[in-house]
This record gives sequence, C-alpha cells and structure tokens, in this order.
Amino acid sequence: MKIRCVNGTSYPSGTIFCIGRNYPAHVEELGNTGTDTPVVFCKPATALNTGRFIVLPPFSEEVHYETELLVLIGKGGKDIAVADARAHIDALGVGLDLTARDLQSALQAKRLPWELAKGFDGAACISEFVPVRHFPRLEDIIFRMALNGTLRQRGHSAMMRFSIGEQIAFLSRHFTLRAGDILFTGTPEGVGRLHSGDSLTLILGRNLVRADFQVR
Repeated sequence: MKIRCVNGTSYPSGTIFCIGRNYPAHVEELGNTGTDTPVVFCKPATALNTGRFIVLPPFSEEVHYETELLVLIGKGGKDIAVADARAHIDALGVGLDLTARDLQSALQAKRLPWELAKGFDGAACISEFVPVRHFPRLEDIIFRMALNGTLRQRGHSAMMRFSIGEQIAFLSRHFTLRAGDILFTGTPEGVGRLHSGDSLTLILGRNLVRADFQVR
C-alpha cells in the first residue's frame, strides 16, 4: 500500500509505530498512569486504512476513536538525536488509532499485550500527508476531529508528554527507522465509542488537510 502526500510523492508503507499515554489529560480520562519513557506499540500493515470507510470488527462491542497527529518518516536512521529528528521527517498527517476498548481492558487486566485490541484490520486510519516544510515548528501543530458534526477532540503538539523529536529519538534507539514508517504520536482527551452510521471529519493545521470517514 502506498502512503500519499499532497505534493504527489508517495512511499511504500512501512512499520506503523504508535505512542500511548502521551497526553496527560487522556491518561487521566482513562484512569491510567503516566510513564517516564514513551509507551510504544506497533500495528501490522493490514491495519492501515487509507479509504473512506471504517468497518467495526465483530469481536468488539466498544471500538473507540483516538485522533492523532501522524509523522511520515522520509529518511531512515538509527540512534537519531532529538535535534536531528526533523531532518528525518518527510510529511505530517492526521489519523485515527482505533481501539477495541473492551478487549484492551480485558487484556490489560491479564497483563497481556494490546495488539489484538489495536492491530485489527483497518485500525490505523490515515489522511494524506502534508510536507513538513508547511510546519515551521513541530511544537506548534494543531489538529481536530468532529463526530457527526460535533467537535470531539482537539490536539496541539505542545501538549504532548514526549515531543515528536523525543519520540523519534527514542524509537530509533530500539528500532532502525525506514522511509515510509508512520508514527502515531498519541491522542488528546475526548476519546469515545463509534457506532454504525457515524461520520468523522479530521482536520490538520489550519485546514491543510482533511480526511472523512464513515462507520459501517
């Protein structure tokens, strides 16, 4: 599957890295605790959803939306310094980290990994990507999501527990990053359940890119 940028460039999709518990208000709303290092998990390539539709999985009664700022890696690397992280970013987007919350809660209660609740088909919804040059400061990026016309989530990169640069540096100490890798940088507060028939509109920056999804 190809990752598309609004300037016409594209990349073969790589690893989908996700950062959890990166917005303190979201940590609080779920009753979790913060951590001293980023919480990292991955989604399989089959989770990538570049279309317009979200299909709810049959094994969950409580799939939640989590709106996130996305980072598309344009230049791979290992042991990247925080100060050098921007040079490894090609573009930014906005997306949804879909979560089978009931299954996740059951797995957490047994101290088991989250992949079954986070990595199902279509669980990584993404917009097109906008070249990073349109964002002078990675610490000043806004995004939002409306559900059925009502604003439900609003995020700002300055609210992150771990900055984009810190996330890239941390990941690159443990994994070799490659062009086409996507980073989901965490969700702000306001997550909630999806229902069949719901429509979601995601906006990055000041209308730099828009993505619409319909729940089936």
